[in-house]
Amino acid sequence: MTSRRIAAFDFDGTITRRDTLFPFLRKYGMVNILQAAFSTLIARKPHGWRESLKANVLRKVFSGKQLQKFEDDGKSYASTLPPLFRDDVLSMIAYHRNAGHELVLITASLGCYARPAAEKLGFDHVIAVELSSHAGRLSGEMPERNVRGPEKARRLREWLGSSDAEIWAYGNSSGDKEMLLMADHKKWI
Repeated sequence: MTSRRIAAFDFDGTITRRDTLFPFLRKYGMVNILQAAFSTLIARKPHGWRESLKANVLRKVFSGKQLQKFEDDGKSYASTLPPLFRDDVLSMIAYHRNAGHELVLITASLGCYARPAAEKLGFDHVIAVELSSHAGRLSGEMPERNVRGPEKARRLREWLGSSDAEIWAYGNSSGDKEMLLMADHKKWI
């Protein structure tokens, strides 16, 4: 008998109707985003275009920023997201919560806004992109790989540990494929 029942949800495009990262980044200035995109075009891309672009943008936009302001900005931004939530997916979240399943949000979105959004939705745990900091300042670096594709499945397995679990997974893109493949019950949104 399985000891845990887990419902794992992607965020952008699954719970929300669209991407949430770019609008959050835009609040910090388009110039930084464009400079990072240009430098990505001309640089070596050891992890591919998409991953390199994200790492470069995060580094350019957030390096040296105050951690507390970043977290506060994330909470404020999270409060603007509910109009983007999909009613059908909110019903699925409510179903799992009412059934006593553990809810985990697993997303390539930034934790500063994914965590407060997930808390409002009743999630038990969040796996998201976090940024390193030191002495109250962000480095702009991701201490781990982007939470996408195989990394999304690896992080979910790591979080589960050795516990036996029945897993429901919800996603909408190729970045969710590996997570969906490891689930007992999967739904493409």
